[in-house]
Amino acid sequence: MELLAPAGSQEALRAAVQAGADAVYLGCGPLNARQNAKNFTPEELPQAVAYCHLRGVKVYLTMNTLLTDRELPQAARLGAQASAAGVDAILVQDLGVAKLLRESCPDVPLHGSTQMTVCTLSGIQACADLGLERVVLARELPKDALKFLCRHSPIALEVFAHGALCLCYSGQCALSAMVGGRSGNRGLCAQPCRLPYQAPGGGKGHPLSLKDLALVDALAELEDMGVACVKIEGRMKRPEYVSLVTGVYAAALRGRRAPTPAERETLEAAFSRGFTDGYYQDQVGPAMLGTRPEGQREPEALFAQARQDYAREQRRVPLSIFAQLRRDQPLTVAAKDEQGHQVVALGDCPEAARTRAMTQEQLEAQLRKTGGTVYTPTTVQAQVEEGLSVPLSAVNSLRRQALEAMDQARTAVPPRRTLPLTLPGKGVPSGQSPKLSLSFRRWEQLSEEALALGPGLVYLPSQALEAHQDALADWAARYPGTRFAVSFPRVYWDRELPQLRRELTAAKAAGVDCALLHHIGQLPLAAEFGFAPRGDFDLGLLNSFTARELARLGFVSATGSFEGRLEQLRDLEKPLEFELLAYGQLPLMITQQDLPGNQGGQDALDLRDRKGADFPVEPAWGGRSELFNGKCLWLADRQDALAAAGAHWLRLHFLREDASQCAAVVRAYQQGDPPPEQFTRGLYYRGVQ
Repeated sequence: MELLAPAGSQEALRAAVQAGADAVYLGCGPLNARQNAKNFTPEELPQAVAYCHLRGVKVYLTMNTLLTDRELPQAARLGAQASAAGVDAILVQDLGVAKLLRESCPDVPLHGSTQMTVCTLSGIQACADLGLERVVLARELPKDALKFLCRHSPIALEVFAHGALCLCYSGQCALSAMVGGRSGNRGLCAQPCRLPYQAPGGGKGHPLSLKDLALVDALAELEDMGVACVKIEGRMKRPEYVSLVTGVYAAALRGRRAPTPAERETLEAAFSRGFTDGYYQDQVGPAMLGTRPEGQREPEALFAQARQDYAREQRRVPLSIFAQLRRDQPLTVAAKDEQGHQVVALGDCPEAARTRAMTQEQLEAQLRKTGGTVYTPTTVQAQVEEGLSVPLSAVNSLRRQALEAMDQARTAVPPRRTLPLTLPGKGVPSGQSPKLSLSFRRWEQLSEEALALGPGLVYLPSQALEAHQDALADWAARYPGTRFAVSFPRVYWDRELPQLRRELTAAKAAGVDCALLHHIGQLPLAAEFGFAPRGDFDLGLLNSFTARELARLGFVSATGSFEGRLEQLRDLEKPLEFELLAYGQLPLMITQQDLPGNQGGQDALDLRDRKGADFPVEPAWGGRSELFNGKCLWLADRQDALAAAGAHWLRLHFLREDASQCAAVVRAYQQGDPPPEQFTRGLYYRGVQ
């Protein structure tokens, strides 16, 4: 099982390699999920790859953020540079970036980032169908789910084993973007989840801050179940941290053992908010919450020792060296490594010995002198004909030539293609007025009053339909101008599929013929029930390549990311119907945790931040929780701008409103009413970093 370590800087890269990592992951420039790490420049990338490959370490480049159309040319250039540098794979989140890289540099392997929120076998298969060779699974999955996925996955699976845990499923968080304009999907998360919050009527605490992940005791179990790679989080961490944590995990993994008490102390001292394996053990709850004590000092002596450790060469490459000394033939020195690289260096023909002939022992001893290189001779064999002489300087020269040739062989970049790419043009608005779609959280919010206003589309959550199948069928018959769609859960696991299938069966029986999907892995289930797939904002539609890919996959519509500015969304190609969120309290987080106040309905509690802003907490499908923005998005008076952005549909997203309030909002949007006293325009005008 591969051990993958973070390399947020050149020093951290050396630390990871010297501590025993099998692979490192790093960013180059701004197109990655850790923009504030030092990262690497395009000029530094080839040297970093060569340093790693010489020592038998793989390099994975992170391009795991959502990109806009204007950034696609930069992504194509970086992909070409990474391919030419010889990176072993590129990690992606954005479906459009995956498409771009497959088309422009098709020989570079692609891995799916944990930002893709892959939790199910169908999600893995969808990634495999896109051409991805590995997927980093969601951190929330317990070991029984991991075993199932490993047993059935068509591609390699990677899991996080150590480091910071986000409360939200990775790739689904908009909290930092909404409150501070710094998007986690764009690599600039400000970590507002680590701040204190208060539940009304309760004390302050840190209900959104989780302890750090630590699966060091489960490494052998993960390896046995078939996990291909375990990953250490920490591209923003110090090189000393990388060295210490990687060293502990490397020793435990190679020895198939638990860490020693001293190694546990090292992990704790390097950095810790407290450790948890709650997700892995399928035991979520308050015990997983934790913060780092204020004023905690860094372990100066431990860090000093770490610096000494990674400053010296500790990686040794096993090498077999062979030599042949025969009359009338050039002196030959050959070398072979464990990966099968073979090199040969040829010298002059030996002379007859005048005083002392070269012996086999002498020649082999000279060949073992590989000091100052990364190589350690494991086998040295020489065939020496008697009575011949060769200067030691000639032997040393050939040994150096052979080792330099081995350096070149180990760091050689494989032949790869870079193909021309047709970048997207600007989208053209349809010229038609957008239609209204209504999204309800609960069945009780839908009413005759709202349906009589003539919405074109109504989304209802899957869990609301099983008990109201007949009523929905009646409404569908009475309002033929309104289509009804079932909204899939944002997140579900394979073990939850029986319940979801029962709910979808009820929706199908009620006459529902389309579904709102949140992940490409949900497409097969929608097809199983004959639902036309409509894509939600979770799919990360921020560039035209993503729009093309969603259309190719069969989506009939897709929702633009609400982190995009209107002018960015306007310029997208629109090969499918385009929907925008135009009203509602925007979803900021979905978590496996049962958050305080997770009661649902108008009586549910909010979390309040240090500035007095409230964030509603609502139950989500499968016992999960969702966190929403306190202020309501209002664009009833800006519908011309939304139409100019190319929207075919404007969605009104209802959270805690009752039926009469929902109907009133529909009327307000039909009339273009001005906003209420408390409202937000979201990110459509100010955008995000």
